[in-house]
Amino acid sequence: MIRRLSALTLALMLVAGPTLAQTVVIVRHGEKVSPDGDPDLSAAGQARAKALAAALSGAKIALVLATPLKRTQQTGQPTADGASVSVQTIALDGGVAAHAERVAEAARQAAKDTTVLIVGHSNTVGDIARALGDTAPSPVTDCDYDQMTIITLGAPTARTVHARYGAPTQACPAG
Repeated sequence: MIRRLSALTLALMLVAGPTLAQTVVIVRHGEKVSPDGDPDLSAAGQARAKALAAALSGAKIALVLATPLKRTQQTGQPTADGASVSVQTIALDGGVAAHAERVAEAARQAAKDTTVLIVGHSNTVGDIARALGDTAPSPVTDCDYDQMTIITLGAPTARTVHARYGAPTQACPAG
């Protein structure tokens, strides 16, 4: 099930989890100015980063993880600023599966009663979610920017909610 979340709804979901459970929120970076190289976020991407920070404003953010690419760091920065933490980067070395495992391990190191934000790419967020216990990650296309996966760790099995945040993104053009 996919839901569009308001900041209030998300805050209620984050505090309603089991005692001493860790929550991990996984998103793809916001919209970028160019498909080439290491571009900055576009105005829409900057607005999405701010919407993400607003949606997570009630969460106890302990860690923001991103890749070395600017667009992931720029997406996570407003949330990190709001929580007075810095964005930590995890290298993309060794391929997607190895990156996903390193990100999942870093997320698991955060305190059990906190929230971790992970900002990835269309080709990494599914593998990261799977590494953290999501048995059916939502597919992410090159045009999807509003998907959010919320995983609650700390129980015998991870509990996952697939949601959307910020402005809806348009479907990829038929090609």
